[in-house]
Amino acid sequence: MINTFPMTLLAQIDNVAVFQTSAFFSDDTLNIETLDSKSVQADEKSRANYGELNLGLHVKDDATKVLNNRMRLLSAINEQIMNVTLNSEQHTKIKRLHWVNQVHGKQIQNIDFAALSMEPMAADAMISKQAGLGLAIMTADCVPIVLYQPASGQIAAIHAGWQGLACGIIQATVQDFTESGEIKAWIGVCISQASYEVGHHVRDQLFAGCFENQSLTASDLDRFDQRYVVNSEAGNADKLKLDLPMLAADQLKATGATLADGLPEHCSYADNRYYSYRRQTHLNQPATGRMALVIVRSLSAF
Repeated sequence: MINTFPMTLLAQIDNVAVFQTSAFFSDDTLNIETLDSKSVQADEKSRANYGELNLGLHVKDDATKVLNNRMRLLSAINEQIMNVTLNSEQHTKIKRLHWVNQVHGKQIQNIDFAALSMEPMAADAMISKQAGLGLAIMTADCVPIVLYQPASGQIAAIHAGWQGLACGIIQATVQDFTESGEIKAWIGVCISQASYEVGHHVRDQLFAGCFENQSLTASDLDRFDQRYVVNSEAGNADKLKLDLPMLAADQLKATGATLADGLPEHCSYADNRYYSYRRQTHLNQPATGRMALVIVRSLSAF
């Protein structure tokens, strides 16, 4: 099943593993380079793209299918863990995945103290010390981040679009870790600077938020435009391109966290194996799915 399941194991350390899901297992779907080509059929532009593993309940997909996809994901994670450990004992399994209703804010849910509810909490980050569970962050261009502190066993997952980066969601989540010690971080697939064209107001609000929250070092604030901004092509003075993954990495560094594997190699917009809200917009599609970056902590070491 793993060989044909749209999920990649990004990292494993101690009893923690990080997984990235995608929309498709293969890449023989609509290529973003053909968006303006006559070869793109009208029905491709008019129908929703839910792919092979949509995990978002909020994008008008069939809820039964989405819930089944989430169960398939949990099963695939446990299968992958078993393959890594070569140990089929029950106690190595991840019992459940936690999800939140992501709202582009600064709310953090501590899973260990959250009351049971049929409705997910409105939040953009989760944190937990429990073993045997996973934290899942959904994206379709925004920057997903997961954290692990070996000393405490604490894990966290963060949804960081430009608004989250502006309001300091990374900084706030790291500050919620209850013990001192190194924190390792991973950034999942998100939109690259080359594909993220926005108006100057987004840049201005992002800079203002980083300055107000002091979520970047003084040096990075001083060279904000040099480091994170490039002008758009074709001389469009009203637009510019922002480097959200680099900004997220620098915010992590400012908290003292260590980025374990560098910046993501793939762009959610340019690589059609992944979901992209911006691609959906450019194709005039009514909806697209959501992928997930997932961090799990087993009861025993892998």
